[in-house]
Amino acid sequence: MYVRSGEVAIQIPPTPVLSSVPLDFGCPGIVARVLCHTPTRPPLISTRSPRDNFRPMFVIGTAGHVDHGKSTLIEALTGIDPDRLREEKVRGMTIELGFAWVRLPGGREVSVVDVPGHERFIKTMLMGAGGVDLALLIVAADEGVMPQTREHLAILDLLGIERCIVALTKSDLVEPDWVDLVTLDIEETLVGTSLESSPILPVSAITGDGLEELLKTIDAALDEMPDKRDMGRPRLPVDRSFTISGFGTVATGTLVDGTLRVGQEVELLPKGLKARIRGLQTHQTAEEIAFPGTRVAVNLGGVSHDEVSRGDVLTTPRWLSAGDAIDVSLRLIPDAPRSIKHNATVTFHAGAAETPARIRLLAVDEMSPGDTSLAQIKLQDPMPVVKDDPFVIRDSNYTLGGGVVIEAQAQRHRRKNQPTLDRLETLRQGSEADVLQSALASTEPATAKALATAANLDDGTIGEQLEELVGDGLAVPLGDGHNQIFYSSSGWAQVAATATSAVSGYHASFPLRQGIPREELRSRLEMRAAVFNLVIDQLVIDSTISDDGSTVRIPGHAPELSDAEKQVADRYLKELAENPYSPPTDRPIDPELIGALAEQGEVVRASEDVVFLKSAYDQMLDGVRQQAAESGQITITDVREMFGTSRKYTLALLEHLDRQQITRRVGDERVLR
Repeated sequence: MYVRSGEVAIQIPPTPVLSSVPLDFGCPGIVARVLCHTPTRPPLISTRSPRDNFRPMFVIGTAGHVDHGKSTLIEALTGIDPDRLREEKVRGMTIELGFAWVRLPGGREVSVVDVPGHERFIKTMLMGAGGVDLALLIVAADEGVMPQTREHLAILDLLGIERCIVALTKSDLVEPDWVDLVTLDIEETLVGTSLESSPILPVSAITGDGLEELLKTIDAALDEMPDKRDMGRPRLPVDRSFTISGFGTVATGTLVDGTLRVGQEVELLPKGLKARIRGLQTHQTAEEIAFPGTRVAVNLGGVSHDEVSRGDVLTTPRWLSAGDAIDVSLRLIPDAPRSIKHNATVTFHAGAAETPARIRLLAVDEMSPGDTSLAQIKLQDPMPVVKDDPFVIRDSNYTLGGGVVIEAQAQRHRRKNQPTLDRLETLRQGSEADVLQSALASTEPATAKALATAANLDDGTIGEQLEELVGDGLAVPLGDGHNQIFYSSSGWAQVAATATSAVSGYHASFPLRQGIPREELRSRLEMRAAVFNLVIDQLVIDSTISDDGSTVRIPGHAPELSDAEKQVADRYLKELAENPYSPPTDRPIDPELIGALAEQGEVVRASEDVVFLKSAYDQMLDGVRQQAAESGQITITDVREMFGTSRKYTLALLEHLDRQQITRRVGDERVLR
């Protein structure tokens, strides 16, 4: 038997049920029916191999005023009623997103998202408008352009949807002259928007007039659309989630920027939950791969239905993160009911998500309707967005404006700072090379993958552009392969200067030391270990520093004792030689001088106050090793008697050997490691 709900049809093993029964999917108002499947009945679900007869998939989204016949037209075109809630049937009004699909005259199959038209459900309309390739603006011929017609049109314009067909519904209810007047009104309304000059077709869902021409016009419009981009970074903004008994969690949405595969590990953001894809479906057809632009239902393993929410983003792990501050190009619509001042509070909508937000205007103090400016939006709830994502801002009742994301992980900026404004303008509209260079300067050190995300470039383009930047001396690569990172040329010069200054400063403070410990230098440079290692390797290649393994120094630097220090050192070594196994501990000497003697191989510091000549230490070490090897263990008493020394020196020696992992203490004895 098969369970169907909107876009999803999942096969359930046959049972002896003879009649259909209602099944609640756990999603409010969604009721499906479990239908008996007999051997003679053809399956309601088929399996399609990857790219089997593959053609680019597109999504059509409706828009328009309430009661203008959006759902009725979709049902007439597709044979699928997009209103699936009982309340929608009773009230005769779309409340939630509806979904359908249709095969166009040219053979192409397209998805359809039907949105509510009532002003109370604008937020739901926004969730469904994301990922739409072609807008189907519905205007009733008997009413013409209405308030939600204009607001939906403004939203389509803000979201950057450039292709639209206007369906003039209910044309059978009015005279031809009236249709002409309404058509003129619509043409004037579209002027100045991204949808200007869109075709306007009179249709009737009741008589069928104009439906065939509408489908042909849709087909022709999609023929002119560019191929869907595959950035290799799939994102599925979740607009619906539910659970099916025996199958688990299902999430639906429109896939952008990449592909999803059955068996693939995925991540739900912003929660950071990991899951695995158990199945994929498009239009009741099981798929092994879902391609960009596809309306897809994803059966997820490893997460419960309660953990998946509308507005989440399903993606592959470890490339995308949610941020709470984004830099944007913001535009207020001409019909905005009010201006926007610095630090104004709004509701921010992107993809299928929304959150309260505060707007920091970076170039001006106030924006009036129709104005465009750079801004930083501080989100109450972090969102996983990427460069060039469209967004919309609203207050409690009205759409105010929107724009595109310029930088998804933004730092706080000084307002009216011209270098900052210039950099953001470059990110907004510069060439690919300019955008990449600017993104590198703001994210360095960065991997190629991170730069591809920051600049919104695909894998092939990022490689070519980075190679060009490196060749022009504008970028510096460190390492190779998957571990390779990049600095801008100015950024690398700053890193090299800072590292050199830190090492030189250490030499000045501690002239008797061989060099600065690597870990101390890493701490001073505030770098992650992986980045620090690549930086040190490159500085060594550039002959800027020398790496001695445990310490780092300027090339040519070597501790050099003054004449006075040499005299002190000679006297100290002579005193140590007089009692090599019981050296004096009450002779004050500069610890830096002892350190220099240790680095030169003259002495070994066993403890804070016990220092042996290197020759004496080697003799004691050989004796400990031989005794422990012969008897299997050695004690403090054994060492004391062997070298005629006291417990103080013996204990210092053995504890030092423990730290060096030459011996290991077991009770009162030591054994060789």
